[in-house]
Amino acid sequence: MAIIRLDHCASLKQAAWSGWWLGFGYFLMGLWWVGSAFLIDGKYLWAMPFAIVGLPIVLSLYFAAAFTFSFFLWRPGLYRIFVFSIIISSFEVLRGQLFTGFPWNAIGMVLGSTLELSQIASVIGLYGLAFLASFLFALPILFFTEKQKWKKISAPLLCVLGLVAIYLFGLNRLSTAPYETVSNTRIRLMQPAIAQDEKFDRSNASQILMTYLTLSTRGSYPSREGIERITHLVWPETSFPFLLEQSPKAREEISRILPKGTVLLTGAVRAEDRQGDLERFYFNSIQMVDDSGAITASADKVHLVPFGEYIPFENMIDFFNVRDFIVAPGGFTPATERRALNIPSWPLTLPLICYEVIFPHEISMLDGQRPGVLLNVTNDAWFGMTPGPYQHFAQARLRAIEQGVPLIRSANNGISAIIDPYGREIARIELGERGTADGDLPKGLPPTIYATLSQGPIPSLWLFMGLIGILFTVGQLTPRRVTSIGATSDR
Repeated sequence: MAIIRLDHCASLKQAAWSGWWLGFGYFLMGLWWVGSAFLIDGKYLWAMPFAIVGLPIVLSLYFAAAFTFSFFLWRPGLYRIFVFSIIISSFEVLRGQLFTGFPWNAIGMVLGSTLELSQIASVIGLYGLAFLASFLFALPILFFTEKQKWKKISAPLLCVLGLVAIYLFGLNRLSTAPYETVSNTRIRLMQPAIAQDEKFDRSNASQILMTYLTLSTRGSYPSREGIERITHLVWPETSFPFLLEQSPKAREEISRILPKGTVLLTGAVRAEDRQGDLERFYFNSIQMVDDSGAITASADKVHLVPFGEYIPFENMIDFFNVRDFIVAPGGFTPATERRALNIPSWPLTLPLICYEVIFPHEISMLDGQRPGVLLNVTNDAWFGMTPGPYQHFAQARLRAIEQGVPLIRSANNGISAIIDPYGREIARIELGERGTADGDLPKGLPPTIYATLSQGPIPSLWLFMGLIGILFTVGQLTPRRVTSIGATSDR
């Protein structure tokens, strides 16, 4: 569709508007579920249409810019598809980086959502998938635009062959993939499926904690395995409507259910007083609790969600009095650096809270060491039974495939799972389901090709490839002249 629209543009302005409208439809259909968050508290229901429409309006500017650049370099034949694919994938890189970044529903997820097709991400990553998806799915348009018969036939054939090759690569990789586990580890994921309006009600604190404790000890159907063999218990993001570090009674209750040597990994809000206790800062964290109830380690979230966890344009927000969207007074404070968790019996663990897991470039070396486990805790209850939690899970799983390391994921209400380094599900709890899932910790792989390249850093590589291609094209080809809509000539 993008190629058809550009073929029929007679000016840069038309190209920009075509790209914007295409992007608006793409993002509106893919992100409408963000409005579900406004149904939690009817107080701000009036703002829901602005969120549903406003986000696509802004994100569509990336498509508009990509169409504009593509139109400037438009040439007949296969060349224009290659140029368009380079440019659109470069702007996908920018979308994931600029203004804190938002690579949600990236074009590459067209291939990244299917286990077999997504295996190629171990070589080229998300933005490589964006290029392949744009290039392959645009090829069939040549069947309708080319005059020579061999070109008409070869273009869609190349698309099919390309997809088959990617699928066979993935199928072969999965068929030869061993399943190995780390010894002396038994993980239990707990998904409480607590409604968002109940989750942060402090009057529910005791009931919520009791729900967590009860679910964690009884195991999942049909085995109902007790907690005795569990070595690592994982709870979701911001589990409590109170500060765990300031709740000795809650930690005592937790210690009573933990077998000797078992640790709890849980999302929690952490507070820190500074400047002589004059200021209090709140952090969205993952905390590790041992069998005595002591908090032995914490890792704070680095990449906060705008408007959900901190307030951009704070003066304007105060003017409209919508600060209540922020779950901590004054919002959360971001950590200055990503800190690893040293979890007993686990390899070095990279903590990723909520949507941090959708950023490929944030999966990086920790103190010069490659992480061996990705630990993702999230809420996702904000978005109910919509496509949002499914999209979030697919993007999280792709990080495991890219890096070749297992992913341990616990959601309040979403999709919780133990994922091996090939993206295979070892254990899973479905969206809307309350319960637990048990499994051993899968072993990671040696660094994938993508993991090796991404240390230096792969998103910028794609961006510069696009810029180099543009410069080369401008230097080698004469400008095109538009003679009519959809027709061009060189001079």
